[in-house]
Amino acid sequence: MKFYLFITALFFFSGCANYEKFRQITEELEIPSKIYKADYNQTWQAVISVMRKFDIAQQNQEAGFIKSRWMDNTLEVNFADSFGSSDAVKAAKFKLVVNVVKGFRSSREVTKVTIYKRQLVEQDFLQGWKEMSPDGIMEKTLLYRIERLIAIDNKLKEIDKAREKEQLESTGL
Repeated sequence: MKFYLFITALFFFSGCANYEKFRQITEELEIPSKIYKADYNQTWQAVISVMRKFDIAQQNQEAGFIKSRWMDNTLEVNFADSFGSSDAVKAAKFKLVVNVVKGFRSSREVTKVTIYKRQLVEQDFLQGWKEMSPDGIMEKTLLYRIERLIAIDNKLKEIDKAREKEQLESTGL
């Protein structure tokens, strides 16, 4: 009995810190997402094509989850803030978490893709890593690339259907 009380207390006390972080993210940061008028497999293939340039740590198609490893972007952070008021950072790294979810909109299958970028910066050795809110540019760019890949795939399917129809008409069937 004491063990269950201990576990319950531990859960409640450790959950507060996580809730505060989640609350801050949801209140201050809009996580970029987009709904595509495409089936799940087509969207998943587009997401995989876009994410190939990143070092993927975990990938699960059934769960619709992709997570990259930490990647260094110190030069990009320092360049983007070169005209700003803050000093250059010693080191910066980020990771991407992508969720792909299947849904339906008026009996048509749609897919929602959400991309969350976690950015850490280190100003100096004594302060350690601090989480920095991302600007959303990379996430929106990746969502745009996914959209374009889906559009190209749909156009190729239309061309193939038209070609098949043309071949059937030319053979007289």
